[in-house]
Amino acid sequence: MILLKNPNNHLPKFMAKITQELIIETAEALIKRTEKSEVTLSQIADELNITHAALYKHFKNKQELWAAVSKSWFNRMISEQIKLDMNNLINTQDLLHDWLWAFVNAKKRAYNENPQMFALNTQYVDSNPQVLRDVLWDSYQIIDRLMHYHDPYLERAEAILSAFAVFSLPSFKESWNLPDYQDRFERIWSLIKHGL
Repeated sequence: MILLKNPNNHLPKFMAKITQELIIETAEALIKRTEKSEVTLSQIADELNITHAALYKHFKNKQELWAAVSKSWFNRMISEQIKLDMNNLINTQDLLHDWLWAFVNAKKRAYNENPQMFALNTQYVDSNPQVLRDVLWDSYQIIDRLMHYHDPYLERAEAILSAFAVFSLPSFKESWNLPDYQDRFERIWSLIKHGL
């Protein structure tokens, strides 16, 4: 049980245990409601009606919380949006091509549909290479499985995804809605496909 703040100095209220998931959901809801990517920990604590210090029982610092918020958003808005028809694909290269195309389009759609969360992702994840690698780890694993690499360090998968950075890193977002978007993707694919 978590002791809640009581601004009226009445007897304390109690509620069910605050979870990391609830904190993440609350942070995302505040970002959406305020239309700002810079939500403070105090705002999140106030929204949950808990003390600021109670947040540190779940996240050791602000960076860890925002990394978790960004990873949750990334998984829901990008990774989970990739749907492939495995029956119509002839080989692993075709499968990888279609997965990469779905990945970059999911990232583009996330940017166009929710710029506040996209900005948060940029601010707290892409500025920290270790957090970025953690957020992308599941994607590396998918590429590794698709290509049957069995690489314990996922280096080849990381290199493949890095080749498409212009379609996934936020610093390139202004180019994602240009008319030659797919042509540029296919040119990069042509350069790497023989080295897979």
